[in-house]
Amino acid sequence: MTNTTHFGYKTVSEDEKVHEVAKVFHSVAAKYDIMNDLMSAGLHRIWKAFTIAQAGIRPGFKVLDIAGGTGDLAKAFAKQAGPSGEVWLTDINESMLRVGRDRLLNKGLVTPTLLCDAEKLPFPDNYFDRVSVAFGLRNMTHKDQALAEMRRVLKPGGKLLVLEFSKVAAPLQKPYDVYSFSVLPWLGQQIANDSESYRYLAESIRMHPDQETLKGMMEDAGLERVQYFNLTAGVAALHTGIKF
Repeated sequence: MTNTTHFGYKTVSEDEKVHEVAKVFHSVAAKYDIMNDLMSAGLHRIWKAFTIAQAGIRPGFKVLDIAGGTGDLAKAFAKQAGPSGEVWLTDINESMLRVGRDRLLNKGLVTPTLLCDAEKLPFPDNYFDRVSVAFGLRNMTHKDQALAEMRRVLKPGGKLLVLEFSKVAAPLQKPYDVYSFSVLPWLGQQIANDSESYRYLAESIRMHPDQETLKGMMEDAGLERVQYFNLTAGVAALHTGIKF
């Protein structure tokens, strides 16, 4: 019997979700940064800067950036970890990974890049000082398994950082819904010639666990001192947890 899961608001088989998510990111990879700036009015850069500050990367750190996309976090981490450090840029989507790798190379940063599934990380136990995932967890089929893998590869004392869209504050819910389901697909059509991928984005945000639920999932995965920071009234949230 085939297991089912959500792809946006649709119920699909797990295999079909993997295929559909891949199709979305193959489609949007080339325009990903432009669309992020337009969709968030540039706020995604502030959210990422806050995440980078909370990571506290020091020279020599080993860092894993999961679903690293176009490499914004990996770029900052590589500069902070320095030549004695080790920063891996990974993604399950080849189109996104190529864009990220090329951007890092264009900045003179030669870091290892790897096509891999966050639910089956090909790294040894207790290896990384920091693990990050920005706007990627909601697309994963088995989020609990992915979080357990992230904890597994962290060193004792290491920190996991999960930056993701979350549940917006109640007074903003109605205008946020109008923006998400009307403006966002229109922007996607105008800029990337793809309204459906951005409709999926809006739906996937609504299906993602809210702040408290994700906090509980991270604790269930074995992380401690889990906390979260609401960003822009909960449009996004940064969750952090420590492995002891």
